[in-house]
Amino acid sequence: MATPTKPKRQPRIIVGSAKAAVGSATWLDDRLPFGRWLRPQLRKLFPSHWSFLLGELALYSFVLLVLTGTFLTLFYKPNPDVAYESVVELSLEVRGGLLVRQLHHWSAMVFVLSIVAHMCRVFFTGAFRRPRELTWMLGVLLFALALFEAFLGFTLTADQLAMAGLRQAQGVLLSVPLIGTYLSAFTFDGEFPGQVLPRLFALHVLLVPGILLAVVPLHGLILTWRQKHTERRATAVSEREVSGGPFFPYFAVKNGATALFTIGFIALLATFVRVNPVWEHGAYQPGVQPPSAQPFWYFGVLDGAQRLVPAWEIAVGGFVLQPGLWIPPLILLGFFGVLFLWPFIERRYSGDREIHHLLDRPSQAPVRTALGVAVITFFVTLWAGTWVSVAPPAMHSAPGLPPPPAAPPALLTMPADAYGVVVTVLRVAVFVLPVVAFLATRAICRRHSA
Repeated sequence: MATPTKPKRQPRIIVGSAKAAVGSATWLDDRLPFGRWLRPQLRKLFPSHWSFLLGELALYSFVLLVLTGTFLTLFYKPNPDVAYESVVELSLEVRGGLLVRQLHHWSAMVFVLSIVAHMCRVFFTGAFRRPRELTWMLGVLLFALALFEAFLGFTLTADQLAMAGLRQAQGVLLSVPLIGTYLSAFTFDGEFPGQVLPRLFALHVLLVPGILLAVVPLHGLILTWRQKHTERRATAVSEREVSGGPFFPYFAVKNGATALFTIGFIALLATFVRVNPVWEHGAYQPGVQPPSAQPFWYFGVLDGAQRLVPAWEIAVGGFVLQPGLWIPPLILLGFFGVLFLWPFIERRYSGDREIHHLLDRPSQAPVRTALGVAVITFFVTLWAGTWVSVAPPAMHSAPGLPPPPAAPPALLTMPADAYGVVVTVLRVAVFVLPVVAFLATRAICRRHSA
């Protein structure tokens, strides 16, 4: 009779480890019933279409923003006297500093762009309807906070270009009737630039990111997880049935691949595309012409609107009012207000109060789709106002003085007369093109849905 052999050391370690793991999991589940909660969550179905991953692009770029921003905070000094020097030192002296700074910049660009693309998908497919109104409203809040956070980060470099943009923002504050000077003094702590950089730094690294860290999980994880996901009509069986793959392993693997793709794409941009070389702009000096630069696409709308609105001045009781400076911010404020309340506005005029889990094709909602295209056309036309600039006048020095420095190179310049014609054409186009886009889009949608 054969005598049993004693198991080898390695199999005994494996078996013992497995028993210990099972025992630990059982002990923990008896006290914290994760198993009963986790099992159905891992089997929750998620859609397979690529457009549903646009929100994940924003999520992973936001994660990279937080990580790179933490690194930059270790070296940046928000003191107005040394802020610019600390950015130059971070870019040129700290090992890997320029790469991390450009990772931070491109993460912000991808974050905002993916939010816009995600909101366009939700809007044109009607995914904001009941019961997802709160999710939509949080998404609009995220969009506004992302734009504000990007502006704060742009100004912290304290170079000539950044301070010129901050000076423009101060001009808008000063133009507010009655309280404009008080708003400017409160924001800048006195005369420009005052102590505004430490305040902007606190907003950029504490307040706004804190709100984002609370809103992003609520919008992208908690509400989305609790609600049934929307369904494309091409793959749906009915309004009440859900199709797709389980979270684990199907959607988890797709999310992992999306995260790697997002981070890899941003890393490639940060490695090969240089942005905002502050050492070429120089530190801020009052009265010096700012360097020529094209505004970021999401800032170009406001800048282009300020160029297209006439420089109106109205004298009232000894005060000179400048409504031309108020109109662009009021346009953006009205846009975000309508966007925030859009689910309720559409419900009011359509009378549709049903629960919807199936997505619309854009052609099935001609008016909504036409309105979306008209708004996009309107903002692109405003943005076009930043594509050209008037050529700067020739600079001459007084006799006996050294010649002035050459004017900074501009991107697209033209003579003043030609520039005036372009501005006039764009002023007309900003009213005409959205109407044309609305009528054409509505007609196309009605023809496709007939």
